[in-house]
Amino acid sequence: MGETMGYVIALVFGYLLGSIPFGLLITRAAGLGDVRQIGSGNIGATNVLRTGNKGLAAATLLLDALKGTAAVLIARHFSPDYGLLAGFGAFLGHLFPVWLGFKGGKGVATYLGVLLGLAWQGMLVFAVVWLAMAFLFRYSSLAALAAAVVVPIALYVTSTPQIAGLFALMSLIVIVKHRANISRLLAGTEGKIGAKG
Repeated sequence: MGETMGYVIALVFGYLLGSIPFGLLITRAAGLGDVRQIGSGNIGATNVLRTGNKGLAAATLLLDALKGTAAVLIARHFSPDYGLLAGFGAFLGHLFPVWLGFKGGKGVATYLGVLLGLAWQGMLVFAVVWLAMAFLFRYSSLAALAAAVVVPIALYVTSTPQIAGLFALMSLIVIVKHRANISRLLAGTEGKIGAKG
């Protein structure tokens, strides 16, 4: 019973940390209003960038990533398994924050933060794949999707089955959350990196 409660606490702790909507808080603090009222209506860094403020977008990206890393590192201090659960909780918290009616971001930044906390080598793989795809095709969403497919495979070779399995599940969720982007990519209407309007 005690072990089960530990798992529950780790998951809930991660969820609450992950559900902090930094994109919304930062844009409001900067006097730019509610980021959910512009662009995609998303609270993540990509939509914050649509305010035209690159600094705020970078801060959002960093904080959304670090909440995933912090959840892992704090919980892992008590148990490696707690670190896994807290990381997954942080990811879910960003996607489905209770404070915003369970409507959050697409999870890529927090995914990266959890990856940094659990298997930093996987973050390097993500970065290389993302940069290569972004350079070749100029689609941020396609680059993220490709990286999300490759990372669990790389982790299966370089890390533990538990970590690889966790990221296979998280990658699947990232892909589902990008279904609108996938539809636009197939239709040829997805916006390219650096495109105006």
